[in-house]
Amino acid sequence: MGEPKIDRPQNAPSHAGHRARLRERFRQAGAEGVHDYELLELILFNAIPRRDVKPLAKVLLSHFGTFADVVSAPKDRLLEVSVDIPGKMALKVTERVVDEFRIAQAAALQLTKANVIERPVISSWSDLLAYCRASTAYEPIEQFRVLFLNNKNALIADEKQQTGTVNHTPVYPREVVKRALTLNASSLILVHNHPSGDPNPSRADIEMTKKIVTAAKAVEISVLDHLIIGRGGHASFKTLGLL
Repeated sequence: MGEPKIDRPQNAPSHAGHRARLRERFRQAGAEGVHDYELLELILFNAIPRRDVKPLAKVLLSHFGTFADVVSAPKDRLLEVSVDIPGKMALKVTERVVDEFRIAQAAALQLTKANVIERPVISSWSDLLAYCRASTAYEPIEQFRVLFLNNKNALIADEKQQTGTVNHTPVYPREVVKRALTLNASSLILVHNHPSGDPNPSRADIEMTKKIVTAAKAVEISVLDHLIIGRGGHASFKTLGLL
């Protein structure tokens, strides 16, 4: 069977029919039925009415690399992107476009979080990694997060403790342990990102982790793992034998 026929007014611009057809294809097949640039088009439809946004979607993908990179890109870099259209006004990323991308990013984060909150991390480890990637992998500067778990190893809170520079985040073990006691947490998973993309732990990462492990152990709180998230993957201190 071919795509369903969608009628449009005789004088309607060609992109109007394209929008209707693309929306219908998405309804029928979901994300697997469209290319990444078409998924971007669907978001751009809400921000840029009455224009053919396919050229902008393709330029955004070419410029940033992936769908996730586009919707997570810094605002100032997004606003630099434009496409010259012969005989028409240039097609630009606007504040409204950035807003739509941020909504998509926030929705994705909430969906991944719903898969891990109050669930034992052992049985939902892949979901936990997906959530950590969604929350930190595309941040332009380092941030240090702590996942607080109850006595059943279920996630009860995820909190950002510190934000640093592009390659360093100051962490205070005393504050981490103090917060764990306040939340009545039984164990912790440490998470931080490497904006460079390389998830391999540095010497500073290893030393900082040892200090937190020692401080937590003194009050009978265990550190289950320290995950370093990069755009290309992750590193686990437990898997690497560093815990």
